[in-house]
Amino acid sequence: MNNCNRKLPWLARWHVLLLACVLALAACGGDDDDDSASGNGGSTGGSSTVAANAVSIAIGGGPANNINLPLVSVTICAPNSSRDCQTIDNMLVDTGSSGVRVYASVLAPSIPLPQELLADGSALVECAQFADGNTWGPVMRADIKMASQLATAIPIQVIADTRFPAVPTECVNSGEILDTVRSFGANGVLGIGVFQEDCGIACALTIGHGIYFSCTTATCRTVAAPMAQQVQNPVAFFATDNNGVAITLPAVPAEGAANVTGLLVFGIGTQSNNALGSATVLTVDPDTGLFTTIYKGNALRRSFIDSGSNGLFFPESTIPACTSGFYCPPATLSLTATHQGLNGVQREIPFTVANADVLIKNNPGARAYGNLGGPGLSVDMFDWGLPFYFGRTVFTAIEGRATPGGVGPYYAY
Repeated sequence: MNNCNRKLPWLARWHVLLLACVLALAACGGDDDDDSASGNGGSTGGSSTVAANAVSIAIGGGPANNINLPLVSVTICAPNSSRDCQTIDNMLVDTGSSGVRVYASVLAPSIPLPQELLADGSALVECAQFADGNTWGPVMRADIKMASQLATAIPIQVIADTRFPAVPTECVNSGEILDTVRSFGANGVLGIGVFQEDCGIACALTIGHGIYFSCTTATCRTVAAPMAQQVQNPVAFFATDNNGVAITLPAVPAEGAANVTGLLVFGIGTQSNNALGSATVLTVDPDTGLFTTIYKGNALRRSFIDSGSNGLFFPESTIPACTSGFYCPPATLSLTATHQGLNGVQREIPFTVANADVLIKNNPGARAYGNLGGPGLSVDMFDWGLPFYFGRTVFTAIEGRATPGGVGPYYAY
């Protein structure tokens, strides 16, 4: 089956957990269902650097030959080790989630990552809930290296680890289990959103969330997970340049582009290459990470900017939808909407929506499109996905961190 990645949020928490999901789409290319299509995780060694605090982003098809996937390489090491390391290619750059997640199938068994244990000695395992499915796997400690930056011994999720094959009923019932690289569309996720933890206080205080589990060899049960043991945003643990990120991508032509590269820069206002300049700062709700989009007079209060979504997803009953899940208007539409932050700042945003079926069919070699849109999950939600990033520098500020634009969380562009 051909697959394209569509990233949408799961919002039932105090701190928003925004994670990637997969929607099957026609005409996206790729037939191989084997995880080996991913290149089995890349090579050993470090990722290539552009500056000491930056890495290159490639917009490519990834393991499943999808569209509009921003991909980077991430080096994962055993804690406090400079030798037990592996660089994992095709990791999805995701400003809509927090934390590193990697498939066990691409992680070398020789990398000895310690299991995160709860106070009673049981293993901490996570059911990360996606809009179209869930990832199941243990929380383990690892060093995360990118460019000159290092996050030491932070909790990450290892997806589909065979040591925990029995997925709890609560996880199965809340969504399809995305247990292969192919089903997800990438080798894992580099979650660098506005929050430090992937779930926050909700998962630390309650057990009814169905996200974190205490597992023994026999059973798993839902558990409250201390915030320090939850999967963490690695940027927040860098020694420097740790208050957020900036993503810069070039504009792409209306017909799309085959090869697009950009930059992921760590820090905001900490170096000459990550200055805010005249960027508009839009603060977001510190509990949900959301702001308001005003579209055709309607206030869509659950809006967010998300590099891991491959389109602009919003409610619009007047635009016909394709069988692929994107919109297919008879002709390309020029539209506008207005962003409104919690700080009251507004900015009008022009955007275009093309006929996705025609666009993809007529440009089979393209993997980057700036004019894809589709229906959203609800009438009050606007997901400003990867097309919003083309032709811009977009900043994502982490909660509680000081920046020249104020204390996060916020987006700026």
